[in-house]
Amino acid sequence: MIPATPPALKSADRWLRRPRPVANPRLRLVCLPHAGGTAGAFHRWEASLPRDVELVAVQYPGRQDRFAEACVSDMAELADSVAQALLPLLGRPFALFGHSMGAALAYEVALRLETLYRARPQQLFVSAQVAPGSPRRSRDLHLQDDETMVAGLLKLGGMDEALTADPDLLALVLPSFRADLTLIETYRPVGARPVTTSVTAYAGDADAGVPMADVAAWSALSTGDFDLRVFPGGHFYLVERESEVIEDIARRLEFVR
Repeated sequence: MIPATPPALKSADRWLRRPRPVANPRLRLVCLPHAGGTAGAFHRWEASLPRDVELVAVQYPGRQDRFAEACVSDMAELADSVAQALLPLLGRPFALFGHSMGAALAYEVALRLETLYRARPQQLFVSAQVAPGSPRRSRDLHLQDDETMVAGLLKLGGMDEALTADPDLLALVLPSFRADLTLIETYRPVGARPVTTSVTAYAGDADAGVPMADVAAWSALSTGDFDLRVFPGGHFYLVERESEVIEDIARRLEFVR
């Protein structure tokens, strides 16, 4: 009889993508995409990471190979699922990186792994996101009609303009964008707690929607070291500064043994 696949492994297969599996990694870098993003956004990162660091990219439901699944628009539900999917990989040291919505999600996942599973990330990297608990500017793109929502996403740089040229393709991806925007725009953590690890925050100096003071506020959510690095650019500075961010992450991970 063929043994059944444990539920945790099935969950990992659905949620996690490893473009270059490493047999015995020194460390795993888990990357969480922005609103509307996919695991594929991080696949080219693996070429720039140390060879003993394994890249693990999270794939949210409702897009690409998970298109048939319902999108998740609640932070607690998504963070619970990602934390559970990571359990089979926690036998090795790991770090978390998230951009925009992914940064807030990475924080919530880190809290769950620490409190529920006694698994502490070596470092938490957060990008283009205010610290949970900071005053948030009211945003309601998720409540707008499709045209207004798309215009807002294009202004932020969060949507490829090529999508707007194909109405059929745009109609297919809009549900995932709306679900993710609902998740992050309604996210209001009460009594944000610090993680017991070092936190590095990245930000664009021209990101009007993410005040630098609120990015610096991540320092209060770490019982370890904190560092803030600012790059030229707006909310999606990461597109143009990707190699510099990866280099900085890799340098910091070299100290994790």
